[in-house]
Amino acid sequence: QVQLVESGGGLAQPGGSLRLSCAASGFTFSNYPMSWARQAPGKGLEWVSGIYSDGSNTYYADSVKGRFTISRDNAKKTLYLQMNSLKPEDTALYYCVRGFSRAIAALPRGQGTQVTVSS
Repeated sequence: QVQLVESGGGLAQPGGSLRLSCAASGFTFSNYPMSWARQAPGKGLEWVSGIYSDGSNTYYADSVKGRFTISRDNAKKTLYLQMNSLKPEDTALYYCVRGFSRAIAALPRGQGTQVTVSS
């Protein structure tokens, strides 16, 4: 079965950085585009970034463009999200998602890793 396990979350100060990882198993990772999504307290699931199966193209929400970088290592079956210049509004539970769709809530995702940005 599809398993996606996120790690790397934690507490960061405004302006700081964190790197999230997602270990994938139970499917052929290199065949799928992947995404990161997040859910802030009291809000809906928000798509953050997506990457093609071969890593050739990447996409970002306007709110994170220029600050976040998505990447993947197909040999290690791992997805990454490098987050720089963090802002308090980036505070959320971050999910690794298999796929890249407007209907992101319907796609398989992990349990999430908490990111808190606060001084």
